[in-house]
Amino acid sequence: MGFLLVALGSSPAGAEDLAKALNVPAAVRSLDVNASARPLGLVAAGSSIAATIPATSVSASLAKSIDREAAWLYKGGWPLYALAERYGSGAALSEEAKCIATAVYFEARGESVEGQLAVARVIMNRAASGKYPASWCAVVKQPAQFSFVRRGAFPAVKTTSSAWAKAQGITRLAMANVVPSLTTDVLWYHANYVAPSWGKRLSRVERIGAHIFYR
Repeated sequence: MGFLLVALGSSPAGAEDLAKALNVPAAVRSLDVNASARPLGLVAAGSSIAATIPATSVSASLAKSIDREAAWLYKGGWPLYALAERYGSGAALSEEAKCIATAVYFEARGESVEGQLAVARVIMNRAASGKYPASWCAVVKQPAQFSFVRRGAFPAVKTTSSAWAKAQGITRLAMANVVPSLTTDVLWYHANYVAPSWGKRLSRVERIGAHIFYR
């Protein structure tokens, strides 16, 4: 098993072949997920970024095998970018999940995968907070909240693009709660090239790429 985890961490393609050969969903059921695991990459020890629980006010779920496989691969060393690529395709997203993916696509497609996951988390956090609408789509479409939304409608997405595939992958991972990200009290963010007045009334949590997040 130790050799298998090393192989998974060093080669996504090799890990995929091994996963298929070894019946990953069955293997994953025998493993415990380390809920305290830190994300790989940008987050330093002591950061405010931590594991969170997806919004319970929205009814949306993934196939259990995806949840288990993603958790297994993350525990085995797969970085977020590799997981996002792996889960960029699959069963169609629900309408609620598609609203998150659309927001990630328009708000953060030029950002790192960590930054995209953080945007997804803010949407999920808002829906669960009781301070915002209780569904993901209602959060995204709330007037004057997301600049890409026009009169409650979304612009067209280039569905054949790699950016859309990545946004879907990030959404699936956010829903599965596999990779630690922002805590549940982080409800706001803005681009680093603007300075909205409301930012002064909040507690700055983290800057990830071009976005600054607040609680």
